[in-house]
Amino acid sequence: MKKLTNKEREVMELYWLHGPMFVRELLEHYEEPRPHVNTLSTIVRRLEREGYLGHKQYGSTYQYHALISEQDYAKNNIFRLVDNYVKDSYKGIVSTFLKEEKLSVEELRDLLCQVETYEKSKK
Repeated sequence: MKKLTNKEREVMELYWLHGPMFVRELLEHYEEPRPHVNTLSTIVRRLEREGYLGHKQYGSTYQYHALISEQDYAKNNIFRLVDNYVKDSYKGIVSTFLKEEKLSVEELRDLLCQVETYEKSKK
């Protein structure tokens, strides 16, 4: 799956938060000035075409729903980031976070404890 644009992500966040909706209902979750309904409809159809949304038909209208969870989307983005920028080196990511002071030594210790607990649970 491709990375979402800002507008696509905004729409998906509303579906993740509020569940299935018609495009007109989606529009109600925007503050003024709201996007035009045709603009939202175009984004929703594109998200459906790309596999992020599905729909259920009611007469001549469609109620759309998320096909991928927010957690799965985030996980896919993390893996894409690692693949594209650090050549599959998760150690490189942790090292970068440490160097940039985005991860403290205490947080690193917590991560190490999580890894050790996970490894013990696999046995």
